[in-house]
Amino acid sequence: MWLQETKPQERRTLVAAFAGYGVDAFDYMIYTFMIPTLIVVWGMTKTEAGYIATGALVTSAIGGWLAGILADRYGRVRILQLTVLWFSFFTFLSGFTQSPEQLFITRALQGLGFGGEWSVGSVLIAEMIQARHRGKAVGLVQSSWAVGWGISAIAFWAVYALLEPALAWRVLFWIGVLPALSVVWVRKYV
Repeated sequence: MWLQETKPQERRTLVAAFAGYGVDAFDYMIYTFMIPTLIVVWGMTKTEAGYIATGALVTSAIGGWLAGILADRYGRVRILQLTVLWFSFFTFLSGFTQSPEQLFITRALQGLGFGGEWSVGSVLIAEMIQARHRGKAVGLVQSSWAVGWGISAIAFWAVYALLEPALAWRVLFWIGVLPALSVVWVRKYV
């Protein structure tokens, strides 16, 4: 298998990017699962739910652009760590919001890290993986979106099975702080 031909540093970079993209998918999809609960809990409209999702996506484009600039100046790994911490913090903070307007703000700020992680991770893969394996590596990393989506579906089911919906959606956002722990691993190994 081609992974056996890669160097340890390349594999660690692959793991970091795979996990980062998977977490992005988890977070993006978990919000879509929560929308019916938020409509009931806050009386939020479908239009407001769409604005919140759109705000996160628009700021993710801005975050990707800004992180690219910062990564050129301060280094890929350093900015990757920063974007993961930023992303995790605002996802966690989303669990404390009390209105659609507050959630819009936290999700928009989270989007900056989401887009930044995506762009820096992809550049890091392109720079670290040998040219003969680059296409396979990018394909592998992109496949983590499906993994993150699947984990979000399982987490949604499990948390909603154990808790009342009014608390469950908050817990799912609070779980978003866990990727911050990966920064320790990235800092040491990537």
